[in-house]
Amino acid sequence: MERKIIHIDMDAFYASVEQRDNSELRGKPIAVGHSEERGVVAAASYEARKFGVRSAMSSQKAKRLCPELIFVPGRMDVYKEVSNQIHAIFQEYTDLIEPLSLDEAFLDVTENKKGIHLAVDIAKEIKMKIRKELNLVASAGISYNKFLAKVASDYRKPDGLCTIHPNQAMEFINRLSIESFWGVGPVTARKMHSMGIHNGEQLRSYSKDGLIRAFGKSGTVYYEFSRGIDNRLVQPDRIRKSVGCEHTLEKDISLRSSVIIELYHVATELVERLKRKVFWGNTLTLKIKFHDFTQITRSITQVKELSSLDTILPLAKTLLSQVEFENRPIRLIGLSVSNPKEEGEENEEPLWRQLLIPFEEWE
Repeated sequence: MERKIIHIDMDAFYASVEQRDNSELRGKPIAVGHSEERGVVAAASYEARKFGVRSAMSSQKAKRLCPELIFVPGRMDVYKEVSNQIHAIFQEYTDLIEPLSLDEAFLDVTENKKGIHLAVDIAKEIKMKIRKELNLVASAGISYNKFLAKVASDYRKPDGLCTIHPNQAMEFINRLSIESFWGVGPVTARKMHSMGIHNGEQLRSYSKDGLIRAFGKSGTVYYEFSRGIDNRLVQPDRIRKSVGCEHTLEKDISLRSSVIIELYHVATELVERLKRKVFWGNTLTLKIKFHDFTQITRSITQVKELSSLDTILPLAKTLLSQVEFENRPIRLIGLSVSNPKEEGEENEEPLWRQLLIPFEEWE
């Protein structure tokens, strides 16, 4: 049986909630975040996006692009509550729900609670209920796998509804820009362009071995996506894999003593979060964002679980010692713990790893 997957993505979720709850903001360009010099845009309304304002953009740049931009402080508790209300609507149709964030999720409706034959009819009902009950707008993509369903939900935003049938998939993928492929960020896109790859048809012309040589393990994913293949199931029980925190600094810093102090503060907050989440892992990752917004990470994995400041801070300092920042002022410092040990897993010899992960590729 062909699977029926729906991807629901709320349109400008945080900003739309703010406009819904405050009539004076409706129809105006708004950004959720803080407007001070070191502020960052968490979300932007569609009115602001017309000026080029985007999430993760510095507040100063956003104001230059849109002088009339209105900044609104975020209300995460409200967004979480609204997200719960949205998921309650999802659960009227299926229990196979895989949340990706507060504002998007996959639904497997192959066998649904209401016995509705067409997945597109379920998507229409969900969109209508979200609009009627919550006064918010969602976009929906429908297809036979997660990759195509997600692409479809982005295809006609905002308030989009798009179905990619199996017999239409290859034609759709052929003309799909490479930037629209799941997992392809700016760095990968530039590399693909240099290889003459600009759309799905050109991507499919490369062999699997050729893509693996160029992109490592991700090459297999790109090879399969270009052929409409994605065998991942909708996973309703997502296990927490990491806990982290990061601080955007008031001023760029490069003095080692100042960086160590900030690292201590981040590590202290991380330990508190680990306690609240009851989470222990074996890998510590340091994230550094420099003044020019370039980012790097360094990671260490060891047998001993990371749960206290006494275990985390020395490792964080070791990772920091691998970073050259004297001539590259630091804008942001982050730490995260991941790689939780499975119950019953035997201890192994310590493993030290250094990872270079381009964060801009995470989408």
